[in-house]
Amino acid sequence: MALVDIPGSKSITARALFLAAAADGVTTLQRPLRSDDTEGFAEGLTRLGYRVGRTPDAWQVDGRPQGPAAAEADVYCRDGATTARFLPTLAAAGHGTYRFDASPQMRRRPLLPLTRALRDLGVDLRHEEAEGHHPLTVRAAGVEGGDVVLDAGQSSQYLTALLLLGPLTRTGLRITVTDLVSAPYVEITLAMMRAFGVEVVRDGDVFVVPPGGYRATTYAIEPDASTASYFFAAAAVTPGAEVTVPGLGAGALQGDLGFVDVLRRMGARVETGADRTTVSGTGELRGLTVNMRDISDTMPTLAALAPFASGPVRIEDVANTRVKECDRLEACAENLRRLGVEVTTGPDWIEIQPGPVASGAEIKTYGDHRVVMSFAVTGLRAPGISFDDPGCVRKTFPGFHEAFARLRQDIGA
Repeated sequence: MALVDIPGSKSITARALFLAAAADGVTTLQRPLRSDDTEGFAEGLTRLGYRVGRTPDAWQVDGRPQGPAAAEADVYCRDGATTARFLPTLAAAGHGTYRFDASPQMRRRPLLPLTRALRDLGVDLRHEEAEGHHPLTVRAAGVEGGDVVLDAGQSSQYLTALLLLGPLTRTGLRITVTDLVSAPYVEITLAMMRAFGVEVVRDGDVFVVPPGGYRATTYAIEPDASTASYFFAAAAVTPGAEVTVPGLGAGALQGDLGFVDVLRRMGARVETGADRTTVSGTGELRGLTVNMRDISDTMPTLAALAPFASGPVRIEDVANTRVKECDRLEACAENLRRLGVEVTTGPDWIEIQPGPVASGAEIKTYGDHRVVMSFAVTGLRAPGISFDDPGCVRKTFPGFHEAFARLRQDIGA
């Protein structure tokens, strides 16, 4: 059995940093993810005037319920979508002028539903170049609160940003959502807000967030379920292999742990305990049709192992994967075709036929960490696969290649 230590969740670390910065008091975050995205978030908080103390195993944040200490700041969000969406929202609750910019990759990703909602709440926010994209400037004077309508059909992060903002407004927020993708990520947000002392009331598509702020706490970050998917997939595609991830069990916050249910449907053996999950390869991988709207970050993982199934694999309702770090749906299709696999795609679906996979192909990564980590799974059965930008995994898991090489040895792949 291979026991794999997965780094902390990127999604949880980013939310925890926002909550810690907004809370009244000093918050300790235990076992946060240390990657380019989260370091960029912490650096952004520092530029806004928050104190962030970092040790190898914990980060401490001095909260400021009144908003950033800096009256002016220029924040570079790197490639991080949570940084680029959450920090301008946090800054809006303060008083000052704050400019935000990001990498060319992040500049291409959309922001407009969120910035439109912030403007509807009275925030003075200006996009400097393309409307709905970075760079942008927030001239903050606090947020009164009130009713707002939000389209979260491209990203649940828009809703999370507004939910996190709610307790910092003067009267609270009533958010009506007209569409929502990746709903389990919103459940993570609600659970974490509860841990910091705020209870959100949900009635269908309406979320009511009270004012009053957050209280500081000590918060432990659980392992990243999206990252765990590559190691679980490695077990499923390797007959006789068994992979256990401690810290992800029945009580896990992250919906992406649901990926193991997809592997179970395909024929893998899955055991979920209170604080760990184990996946074993049975030598059988069946084809299937699966809706991955709620766990779309694991779509590339499934696409990468799909050629080894006994029948076609069709993944549906994943239109939002087209506006991630790259168009992930087309990136997966192109790379599978490079490997000699028959693939068809539509606006929100991909279908992959089983068949032999060519060896020695170079994967075009588009600078997307999830493309690299997913096709590392394919490489377990197709020797000689390489990547044009293997280092882009630093976004979420700088030590991925070393960890995956150890796994390959442990399971004899």
